[in-house]
Amino acid sequence: MAMKETDSRTVLVTGATGRVGRAVVDLLTEAGAPVRALVRRAESAATLPTNVEIVTGDLTVPESLDAALHAVSTVFLVWTAPPQTAPAIVDRLATHAQRVVYLSAPHRTPHPFFQQPNPMAALHAEIERLIVATGLDSTIIRPGMFASNALMWWAATIRAGDVIRWPYGAAETAPVDDRDVAEVVARILHEGGHVGGDYVLTGPESLTQADQVRILGEALDRRLTFEDLSPDQFRRTMPEASRPAVDMLLAAWNAATGRPAYVTSTVSDLLGRPARTFRQWAIDHATSFTEVPPPVT
Repeated sequence: MAMKETDSRTVLVTGATGRVGRAVVDLLTEAGAPVRALVRRAESAATLPTNVEIVTGDLTVPESLDAALHAVSTVFLVWTAPPQTAPAIVDRLATHAQRVVYLSAPHRTPHPFFQQPNPMAALHAEIERLIVATGLDSTIIRPGMFASNALMWWAATIRAGDVIRWPYGAAETAPVDDRDVAEVVARILHEGGHVGGDYVLTGPESLTQADQVRILGEALDRRLTFEDLSPDQFRRTMPEASRPAVDMLLAAWNAATGRPAYVTSTVSDLLGRPARTFRQWAIDHATSFTEVPPPVT
């Protein structure tokens, strides 16, 4: 397929249909920046803005990225694949691009919540090492716990009743709004600069998990009750395939119990306005906790 002539300011967005990547695409196009979106299947891009250039490619097939990287100087990299092809992918980025903004994790943050054994953190650290070794101009974005995890964890239960059974209700985190993460990324991509930047993004306040459930209830005008499950009880409610992720979360929540979450001012520093609170996120997404989502086709 022949590539159309590309503006030198074009940004390649990987993970373009994910929760952060999709918002970054929208924000960049609203700002008038030329955007190329990398998707694994062309049909998954049907809802992207019509002025976005769609290119198919797969992070597990390094050579499939060559067309996507043609005449692109800046890449927003969201890693959505196993680790095996990471070295080859990063080498290809370095061959074609000058700058990469990488969505990583706060694995360097000196707080017990982020220092528990975590295979994903190890993968992020290795990709960061590969990026540094290439000499690419780079900026690392490290969001903490996403506010939108509440949808994945609690929405189905809230639709069915008023009791949330979950472990470590006293564990404190500082949920960051996905929209704030996307705005930080889009600003860095659009502005340029920030070379060598290493930004940990959190929400503005430390909240226990029980507090988060209470705030959700207030946003829904319902009284939700948090009931603590033991770690073993929680494991039994989860699919066996999710055991590594479950054990990782349990270790992190256990380590976070009894101490405030790690909170940064980075979102407000970079955007020039306060970071969105969890309450703000809950109010804005209240209908997602009451309406049954359409089936995945």
